[in-house]
Amino acid sequence: MPLISMLMTKLASREEMLALLDWFQAMGVDAAVDDSSCDWLARGPKAPGADYVWRHSEVPSTPGESAANARISPRPGTAAPPAARPRAATPLGASEAEIGARKIARQATSLEALETALREFDGCGLKATATKLCFYRGAAKADLMIVGEAPGRDEDLEGKPFVGRAGQLLDKMLSTIGLGEPDVHITNIVYWRPPGNRTPTPQEALACRPFLERQIELVEPKIVVAVGGAAAKELFGVAEGIMRLRGKWRNVTIGERTIAAIATLHPAYLLRTPAAKQLAWQDLLQIRSKIRA
Repeated sequence: MPLISMLMTKLASREEMLALLDWFQAMGVDAAVDDSSCDWLARGPKAPGADYVWRHSEVPSTPGESAANARISPRPGTAAPPAARPRAATPLGASEAEIGARKIARQATSLEALETALREFDGCGLKATATKLCFYRGAAKADLMIVGEAPGRDEDLEGKPFVGRAGQLLDKMLSTIGLGEPDVHITNIVYWRPPGNRTPTPQEALACRPFLERQIELVEPKIVVAVGGAAAKELFGVAEGIMRLRGKWRNVTIGERTIAAIATLHPAYLLRTPAAKQLAWQDLLQIRSKIRA
């Protein structure tokens, strides 16, 4: 982008350029929004869209027709605007999306059918900004199912949950209790990456909840592990923080089954706070004992 290029040329060292790129990524600026750049600074004080006016005769009057689809006529002497790209479907309201999702999810008789339904589902606003759907990785049927918070940048690029640094640590944690990817089913409470890796909103989690419940029914786990505070709150329907929730067994009812569940610390938190790994190790020992029982 021109703004980024201009900033780069004014930086004195490679370290400053890398620091700027890290800052952009931390702010969620990690992908292009268009195929070609636009130098807004070259426009001067003129506001975007100042060259164009609505032709009132072309504003749609048919009920239900969006004014956003009306044609725009350029003023004399100016170039015609480029053809607009089709806009993504507007996400449904939270309750409407949840009702529609529940009906769709119930019809899925396999994980493949559930993934297809998710790809066609437009009720979660995260889909409009994400690159790929992140459904699950691991075994289709597993005694242990791990549910995290949301995909991150690496997951969004690869289309699988827990494949970045946090996912690599999760794999190491599982290996300490004798489990590998073929032994577990790994997913998240939402299936698309939130912009800037923010925490999913309750509305976004609600829209995805019916698919998650159906996914749990199809996987048929004996144990569900909620990884991180957001996943634990969503699965358990509670408001306490992860430090109060972790390490305590409880039952969750999904469909007609009651499943043993426990919460533990998110690997991303452990990367930032290595001293907390001893708490995660205690949780892993409980999980190992429960699986072997």
